[in-house]
Amino acid sequence: MQVYQTWIYCDLLLRHRLEYALIWPAFKLLGLLPRKAARAAAQGIGWIFWCTSPRLQRVAHRNLQLAMPELSGAERKRIVRGVYRSLARQMAEVALLPKLNRENVSDVVVYEDFENYAEAVARGRGVLFLTAHVGAWELSAYAHALNGHPLYILIRALDNPLLNSLVNRYRTSSGNKIIEKRDFLRGILAALKENQAVGILADQNSSMTEGVMVDFFGTPACTAAGLARIALKTGAAVVPGFTYWSGDKYRLRFEPPLTLVSTGDADADAIANTQLFTKVIENWVRQFPDQWLWIHRRWKTRPPSEPEIY
Repeated sequence: MQVYQTWIYCDLLLRHRLEYALIWPAFKLLGLLPRKAARAAAQGIGWIFWCTSPRLQRVAHRNLQLAMPELSGAERKRIVRGVYRSLARQMAEVALLPKLNRENVSDVVVYEDFENYAEAVARGRGVLFLTAHVGAWELSAYAHALNGHPLYILIRALDNPLLNSLVNRYRTSSGNKIIEKRDFLRGILAALKENQAVGILADQNSSMTEGVMVDFFGTPACTAAGLARIALKTGAAVVPGFTYWSGDKYRLRFEPPLTLVSTGDADADAIANTQLFTKVIENWVRQFPDQWLWIHRRWKTRPPSEPEIY
């Protein structure tokens, strides 16, 4: 048994090192190129990813059939191909993060409706930056910090610790700080107490133990309720912010702080506000369907009485 466990560990360690050996040079090479060339090279990598990930493409098509049944097969294929292009574009931008600074960041990311974020900060009880896997979420936090507004980023650590360390070095080099999911409650509460902002991606599938079922594109989707519970407990402002690709730039747009449902019934309020947050995200996905992560199994968790979707 011990020999078998040792073999599994060595196999995993080798796989992590091989993944790192493939991704690190590509990242560094992209980072050395001019922006247009890096984006073009990343699209080539994205095309390879497209060709080698038929299972993810099937997930994306299934999601689109569920969410937008009115779309034709050709329309679904166009959107899914756009998702890969969007991911490739963001890959290039992440590799180029070290080249960004306060003086040139507006060449890549421009603000829209920043006053909504400023209003949330002025309330003095911390800010929960509600966002999703739309456009360039990694670039969003980095640019926001360069503009003088560093924040805490809630993340789930990557399975490969070598890649996790690499990505986190890039994420934090503009002044942002990391809160890992395993320590999310204590980390978020401490940040909000200091009137800091916490960026939270709120569009992924959750387990039944951590989430609640809310409507997402007409189908119940299990969604983490922690954001809603923390917002109600602390009085922190929840401000939606999304970075989307338009023309030749990314645009970081903030919506007004959300008005939360508060009836005094903690569980009911958590569900109602999680639904509110999810509806905001759905509206953004509808606007930019080819920039959202359709390859994620968003409807994976089902109630015991319902069949699996995938």
